[in-house]
Amino acid sequence: MKMLDCKEFKETRSGFGDALLEIGRINPDLFGICGDLTGSVKMNQFAEAFPERFVQVGIAEANMVGIAAGLALSGKIPVVGGFAGFITGRVYDQIRMVVAYSNKNVKIAGSHAGITSGEDGATHQIMEDLGLMKMLPNMVVLNPCDYNQTKAATHAAVKHIGPVYLRFGRPAVPNFTPMDQPFEIGKAIQLKEGSDVSIFATGHLVWHALVAAKQLQEEGISAEVINIHTIKPLDEEAILRSVTKTKCVVSAEEHLMNGGLGDSIAQLLSRKLPTPMEYVAVDDRFGESGTPELLLKEYGLDASNIVDAVKKVSQRL
Repeated sequence: MKMLDCKEFKETRSGFGDALLEIGRINPDLFGICGDLTGSVKMNQFAEAFPERFVQVGIAEANMVGIAAGLALSGKIPVVGGFAGFITGRVYDQIRMVVAYSNKNVKIAGSHAGITSGEDGATHQIMEDLGLMKMLPNMVVLNPCDYNQTKAATHAAVKHIGPVYLRFGRPAVPNFTPMDQPFEIGKAIQLKEGSDVSIFATGHLVWHALVAAKQLQEEGISAEVINIHTIKPLDEEAILRSVTKTKCVVSAEEHLMNGGLGDSIAQLLSRKLPTPMEYVAVDDRFGESGTPELLLKEYGLDASNIVDAVKKVSQRL
């Protein structure tokens, strides 16, 4: 797999920031709103280039969402940026009532998502955000895997009419998807064809799924790897097509087992194609401080855990 020759590491949050600047240059209706985290979520370039279209509200996330809803009502396209834990969990009621319920054209950008915010610790590491956001009617939920895909996802989110939650992370990770790869909301991308097991991965764990697939191939196991960059709407057709062929499933995500991608896939399969399945996800735990690499290992979220899950699910056939 040529993708594994990747030598470039970039932050997904930088993909968001660079895309925001690009869109701002061509779309005068784009507004940025942030809660005292402009540099951390990479909205600083947009703020410097378009100060008249940027609002810094301080540590007041609920107010930030209210301002965004007002801008949307006036025909603008507001992008609200913050740490994923603060911009979803702390302000969930406002998102539910003034954005999702009324289907306003607000984009919510959550950086530092998952366990890989690292040394910031449990208070800043949210692993429930995908579940919180996907349960809201009208909300589109995107979780791209690298810098290039986060740029493309940001462009797609702004073009979409309606509320969107865009999730990305803090650390530099392999940047392995093509720069010009189309990003279509709700359409999964097959990265490797296989016949023995379907690995559905999202976000940072897409790379780990590819690493696992290479190891499995060396052991004679053919793994199909599919990048589920859109948690909602889920690409049911792609999932069912792959599972019909392989007969077993592993989901991989930097999120709690409850409420995440695996949960959505399991619901789909239980209704339409009951299939043996294993999860690579966090099992009912809060985070803790540490480097991203150590935390992925501690919480069972690296390539070796995907390999183990594939071997476990294969025994259930």
